[in-house]
Amino acid sequence: MKVLKFGGSSVANAENIQKVAAIVMSNSEQQVVVVSALGGVTDALIKAGTLAEQTDETYKDVLKELEKKHLDTARALLPVTHQSSCLSMIKQQFNELEEICNSVFYLKELSLRTRDRIISFGELLSSKIITAFLQSKHVDVEWLDSRKLIKTNSSFGFAAVNFETTNQLIITTIQALDKNIFLAPGFISSDNNNNTTTLGRGGSDYTAAIYASSLNAASLEIWTDVSGMMTADPRWVPNAKPIERISYQEAMELSHFGAKVVYPPTIQPVRQKNIPTWVKNTFAPNDAGTVIDSITQHDGDIVTGISSINAIAVLSLEGSGMIGIPGFSKRLFEALASANINVVLITQSSSEHSICVAVNTSDAIKAKEVVDSTFEVEIAQAKVEPLKVETEHSVIALVGDKMKSHPGISGRMFDALGRNGINVRAIAQGSSERNISAVIAHADIKKAVNVLHEAFFENVYKQLNIFILGVGNVGGKLLGQVLQQQAFLQEHLNLQVRVTGIANSRKMLFADNGHDIDLKQWKEELSEQGEPMQLSKFVETIIQKNFRNSVLVDVTANEDVAKVYEQLLSKAVSVVACNKIAASASYTHYSELKSLAKEYNALFLFETNVGAGLPVIGTLNDLRRSGDVVTKIQAVLSGTLNFVFNNYDATRPFAEVVKQAQDEGYTEPDPRLDLGGTDVMRKILILAREAGEQLEMEDITNNGFLPEECFKGSVDDFYKAMLKHEDHFKKLYKAAASENCKLKFVAEFINSPEGKTANVGLKHIPADSDFYHLYGKDNIVLFYTQRYPEQPLVVKGAGAGADVTASGVFADIIRVARV
Repeated sequence: MKVLKFGGSSVANAENIQKVAAIVMSNSEQQVVVVSALGGVTDALIKAGTLAEQTDETYKDVLKELEKKHLDTARALLPVTHQSSCLSMIKQQFNELEEICNSVFYLKELSLRTRDRIISFGELLSSKIITAFLQSKHVDVEWLDSRKLIKTNSSFGFAAVNFETTNQLIITTIQALDKNIFLAPGFISSDNNNNTTTLGRGGSDYTAAIYASSLNAASLEIWTDVSGMMTADPRWVPNAKPIERISYQEAMELSHFGAKVVYPPTIQPVRQKNIPTWVKNTFAPNDAGTVIDSITQHDGDIVTGISSINAIAVLSLEGSGMIGIPGFSKRLFEALASANINVVLITQSSSEHSICVAVNTSDAIKAKEVVDSTFEVEIAQAKVEPLKVETEHSVIALVGDKMKSHPGISGRMFDALGRNGINVRAIAQGSSERNISAVIAHADIKKAVNVLHEAFFENVYKQLNIFILGVGNVGGKLLGQVLQQQAFLQEHLNLQVRVTGIANSRKMLFADNGHDIDLKQWKEELSEQGEPMQLSKFVETIIQKNFRNSVLVDVTANEDVAKVYEQLLSKAVSVVACNKIAASASYTHYSELKSLAKEYNALFLFETNVGAGLPVIGTLNDLRRSGDVVTKIQAVLSGTLNFVFNNYDATRPFAEVVKQAQDEGYTEPDPRLDLGGTDVMRKILILAREAGEQLEMEDITNNGFLPEECFKGSVDDFYKAMLKHEDHFKKLYKAAASENCKLKFVAEFINSPEGKTANVGLKHIPADSDFYHLYGKDNIVLFYTQRYPEQPLVVKGAGAGADVTASGVFADIIRVARV
């Protein structure tokens, strides 16, 4: 003997019922088949009853639609010669149902007892239709009335089963009937007065478990629309994996914490009789599914699954008058129990100053009323504060029998949540260590499930979601590099880099669900599908999407963009900045961004602020982390200026060389930022700060070389002014050449006992200098430290250009993933 249960999705319509019949008929063993109502019927019946209670006559329309649904299903399933009696039964049932709803309409009252009677029609109708269909296929099947076999108390809506009486009735009935297949409605039962009761939403699973336990069945099969239990909800986690085997205890924990595949009370009856329970897929019957049995130390992952409960309210009872006084917890839980409020999670501080419990949000108002009433005297005496209620929360749980033998699981859990900016409101862990639960904001639940699934199950890869602001020259090269390296990163670093948002100054585009931005056609997608660019909306969308491991990549020189870093870092979104404005703003702001990144477990990286793709800041940080102290930094930090002075020999106008640099993509949009020294000042300021000094821009001396007139007006005016002052530039060149020197724009930071100074300016560089043989757009940085006092540590290479700058940004993106 085995018991099969088919849920609402399995019997949703005639087509699905035919699949159910095929599964039933393929079994040669004696079997009891338990079925739910047709898909959506129970909710519709509840709606009809509620409308009738509210004297809304549209309940009749609901009933008519339901009647039509059942009649159409019967006609689709049954040959014409078998339809008459079934259609007559359906008509009769709906006449009775309409009379009950009419009574509710006139009385304006829907008691729990009447509600149970109304919703019982769903299972009664579906089970009789399916029985008639099997009989039309010449299957010798007997319909069982579960109301006559499963006896309960009179707790309508969620009745408690009298197992002693129920077991005897089921055994006696089955033994008296010489049949191979029995078909029974799930969910419904009756009390000692033969009033219809129900076993709670999802009770058809429970019904099947009751039959299986009573009959000592060889197995229980729960047929649904998924191929077994999963490591997480596959609607939220695309990479959720099927669980091959799970213990009764683990299944109970997962089902209690929101895994809807199995109704929680189902497990206990089969566990007592050690009956293996299979979760199978009606629509893929050959899939292995999940077996639930008594084996606790099964092979597989340490964590078996991740589940969650939504619509949770956190109740906090606090007060100094609670400390050292016994009985507060008892009174709190008695108050909640008296109002039939189920407690999902409990935690109490060791100081006894507060008790925190989680309940369903629907019970929150009632909970506050009964608890404040219970502690009315203490509240009046200011010994206890009124109950604090916080809604919009969820509970997330890690479940696994093997967790108790592996230390550090909770640490990994909370580290993963913390690194993604998910705040934990309350924590609970049972003494069995089979479950670790945390209360978090409901807005973070989907992200949290994905984060934990990645941490405990997805050894294949880590996903990084990047949003790129600025897809011009450098940004475009970056997208090309990401496209080129995606497969390599996934294969060799287990890293999936996903571009989920891009924007230029005109338009912005985001990846929608199930569709990433096509990096081969991003220009076309941005142009054709992008919406008007609004920086505030771009930032809000990043926060609203709330993807795990999110990164803003700023490839602009825009001050407004730099101002949004603070908002994103405080939401645990890392920032990779090519834009120098933030790191070279006031030291207070720079320090605040660093602090925010640390506080919210995000990263603020800006390697390309100084040397494009060169590892300048990274090298400096490594020196400091290893305990070295920087005493001096000397550098040529402008690829633009180096290019200009390497190519200017007074034989063609200085302005022409500058224009060439701009055309080849080496300058800022306004070349005066480079030639005026502002860009170099920002760079040496950033290096000084990264070396540990609290410098401001005004602390840096700028020995500029451009005539004052060059700074007036537009960029076009700038070029005209340079042409006008060509003699000035020739004089600079010839002065250096007369000394057999080259012109280089040098930045210097000195950390000495006499003080800390920084300056930038044009210098004559002799042939024996490290700066002399610096060609094209190359940069060079000399680090003098306590470990490198005479011969400096040198970082040298291309310091400008879209490709190398993009590669530096890309390297920072990968650093975010490696943390």
